[in-house]
Amino acid sequence: MLNLSDRLSNRVKIVPPSGIRRFFEIAATMKDVITLGIGEPDFISPEPILRGARESMERGFTGYTSNAGIAPLREAVSEQIQKQYGVSYNPTNEILLTVGASEAIQLAMLALLNPGDEILIPEPCFVSYGPTAIFAGATVSYVPTSVKNNFQVTAADIEARITPRTKLLFLAYPSNPTGAVLRRETLEEIAEVVVKHDLLVLSDEIYDRLVYGSAFEVGHTCLPSIESLRDRTVLLGGFSKAYAMTGWRVGYACAPKPIYDAMYKLHQYIIMSAPTASQWGALAAIKECQPDVERMRQAYDARRRTIVDGFRAAGVPTFEPEGAFYCFPDITSTGLSSEEFAQELLQEEHVAVVPGDAFGPSGTGYIRCSYANSMANIEESIRRISRFAMKKQEQFSQKG
Repeated sequence: MLNLSDRLSNRVKIVPPSGIRRFFEIAATMKDVITLGIGEPDFISPEPILRGARESMERGFTGYTSNAGIAPLREAVSEQIQKQYGVSYNPTNEILLTVGASEAIQLAMLALLNPGDEILIPEPCFVSYGPTAIFAGATVSYVPTSVKNNFQVTAADIEARITPRTKLLFLAYPSNPTGAVLRRETLEEIAEVVVKHDLLVLSDEIYDRLVYGSAFEVGHTCLPSIESLRDRTVLLGGFSKAYAMTGWRVGYACAPKPIYDAMYKLHQYIIMSAPTASQWGALAAIKECQPDVERMRQAYDARRRTIVDGFRAAGVPTFEPEGAFYCFPDITSTGLSSEEFAQELLQEEHVAVVPGDAFGPSGTGYIRCSYANSMANIEESIRRISRFAMKKQEQFSQKG
């Protein structure tokens, strides 16, 4: 009898399914569920983006673009990065438009990693980073972080994990799932380690515009703005989060020309080009939607305060997120594992969250909650979670 499962590649077999989607497939079959799981803005893409895409189609721009993407958008990305962070990229041969930042990550991994090479990834981290490296044949070494250090990886943490096979460091700040942000002084210390050990760096900065509190006052540090890292770094970004464009699938990679050339070659064969109308929409986003970005950032900030304060009032310690749109509460006081908490919360109170250990061992005892949801839904979810958490805390204390 033909067993097709035996014919699958090992790289696919060894990677588990995403730990994020499972609970939301269950939630989709239930009524009155509030979802705090998927990292997707609840805002509709601003009108200039819709108009830009619509007008491009009306003008007949419905075919492929150049492999690298439309020149006006590459130029706009270059200008924006230069204006915001003082980093210069040639739009002709150092900026590649991709199908979301996800494709950019995969291209960078394939372009830089050989079988047996090692990549360092701080965790908790977004679920796709490790599997993407495995698909490229690399070995993943996770660097644990903890709330004791505000989930910020340090130069010492990184250096302790470096081996002769280490080639690449992956950084993703502001962080999904913790909301942690790295300050410039920490990044400068990390830069010294990177140069000392002759490493390359991938920097996923998709949430760079979504920072709050003191992190907003100081401003996001773009990794290649540190001079010693500019020519060692692939900068990854996109439009999904800050511009509420998740379904448009437009991202970008900025890289020194030799790395760009390798990623461009892969992109040619795998994708051809990013969606045409989406690229024109993204151009309108940069040109016309900066006030919308700030409006949405302020809304996320208000929701951030509400959800963090709500968890803390329920006796659930919650790390103060300074970026992205997630909080990472510590649910150990309930006596439940992350998985048990998420399962029972969904069944009993109809609120969907993600178990923290889906993002790595350092997430054990936590859950991830997205506050990219309406204030009304966040307030109601906090009422339900508070009721649930207090009940479980009482049951746990009685057992003790």
